[in-house]
Amino acid sequence: MELSEQQEQADLLLAGVVRGFSLLVLGILISLCHVYADVIQLNWAEQDRVWIRTVFYIVAMLTFLVMKFVRHVSLQLNLKPSEKSAKSRYLKTVIVSMLIAESIGLYGFIMFRLGDGLNTVYIFSILAALAMFLHRPKVEEYRMILQSIE
Repeated sequence: MELSEQQEQADLLLAGVVRGFSLLVLGILISLCHVYADVIQLNWAEQDRVWIRTVFYIVAMLTFLVMKFVRHVSLQLNLKPSEKSAKSRYLKTVIVSMLIAESIGLYGFIMFRLGDGLNTVYIFSILAALAMFLHRPKVEEYRMILQSIE
């Protein structure tokens, strides 16, 4: 059962919406930091924040590796026979990928809350957006799942 290119794009629409929503959440976090800076910042000591920031940077870099591994395993599991449709399987993969990427953006928000500047929020948000770009819904991956079902 070969799907047309339009049908494949339609099947991936919800996955694209999930990705768009994830990017929107990043934008909301940045906006919250701009608008409510005086209210939400706790102003911890710089030496305490440096240690936590360093840990978050290391965790963010490891998150990229974990995300690649989780996505690979998830795609391999999607190729196995199942009752669920290819569309729902791939959507689940995209949702998990976007949630993992979103966690990177949260590190920046947490650091801002502890007293860091907006630079930290931007850096972690850019890293999260990069992860969302690298692991965006891809027609080729969806086609692989469709072909495995046939």
